[in-house]
Amino acid sequence: MELSVILTKLGEGMLVSIEIFVLTLLFSLPLGLIVAFGRMSRNFLLRTIIKLYISIMRGTPLMLQLMVVYFGPYYLFGISPPRGYRFIAVIIGFVLNYAAYFAEIYRGGIESMPVGQYEAAKVLGYSKSQTFLRIILPQVIKRILPSITNETITLVKDTSLAQVISVSEMFIAAKAIASKEQSMVPFLAAGLFYYVFNYLVAFIMEWLEKKFSYYQ
Repeated sequence: MELSVILTKLGEGMLVSIEIFVLTLLFSLPLGLIVAFGRMSRNFLLRTIIKLYISIMRGTPLMLQLMVVYFGPYYLFGISPPRGYRFIAVIIGFVLNYAAYFAEIYRGGIESMPVGQYEAAKVLGYSKSQTFLRIILPQVIKRILPSITNETITLVKDTSLAQVISVSEMFIAAKAIASKEQSMVPFLAAGLFYYVFNYLVAFIMEWLEKKFSYYQ
């Protein structure tokens, strides 16, 4: 198989990996903030449920979670997965997993803010929502960006776990080509794809950190 054909097939898989990456961030980042609020809630029942959810998501392998999301409806309720559910299951699994990690990052950032800032904002006439959105959140984002960057880079590599429920992302494409051609070239090309992808992500996150550098 020619190198151009290998790169074309890997490129198709890479598009799926990028789609998983983008959709996971799109949904897990705002969901993580909501979960963080639940984790800090004064309601004991809500706080306990959220703590249990985070504990399960962080304490079990993402691969296992993907299998539960995909096979769970069938084994629990006898519902056969509809066509196209594999990809949906991947997104659900990734979003639920990463939202738990982002929630703890958000919580750490929010709880690190000095109480005096809330009190000063109250004296100035800001409401609680205005205080959070205009004063607290921008500073929190600045503080948590390095941790968010680490999780984002991990997400790039974790997209390869979609193969566990046979979603044809880049790694499964590389494995299929390597098995057929009995060559390491597909794996080397896949590694290069992942490296470039991660480099771009790190570059963008570093740019964002500089944009928020005035919150020092």
